[in-house]
Amino acid sequence: MGKPVVEARALLIPTAIYGVAGGPDLLRRVVCGTLGDPFCELGWKSLGLLELTALPTLKKEIWADLLPETDVLLVGGGDCQYLTYWMQRSGLAALLPGLLEKMVYIGLSAGSMILTRYGTTFGNHTLPEETPKSPGWPDFAIHPH
Repeated sequence: MGKPVVEARALLIPTAIYGVAGGPDLLRRVVCGTLGDPFCELGWKSLGLLELTALPTLKKEIWADLLPETDVLLVGGGDCQYLTYWMQRSGLAALLPGLLEKMVYIGLSAGSMILTRYGTTFGNHTLPEETPKSPGWPDFAIHPH
């Protein structure tokens, strides 16, 4: 990252959590730091939320202009297929390869798994059947738990 956390700007992508039961309460616990990991409570200079499901309804420059100023992208856990779908539908997936050269990507659970060829799904959504389970950018797979 090249700078201390207290000087870093982070964006949290919570979208995957809505694909699992209890998602809204889990999201509250992630943001408040009571879920067991300090994902959001590391002392960031700023912490914003980037909700992928809202992005298709916004002009791209409203949200895309935030990304070059972002040092860390925090991508939360939940359902991989749901997250993959919204990464692609929102347009963020197309931007990520270029952005990852300048920012740190920290994925938690589904947020890490979607960057591989594995992915998984909990099946709690009504996505099109052909929705990929992960973007599959690198040519390896991980399953963190």
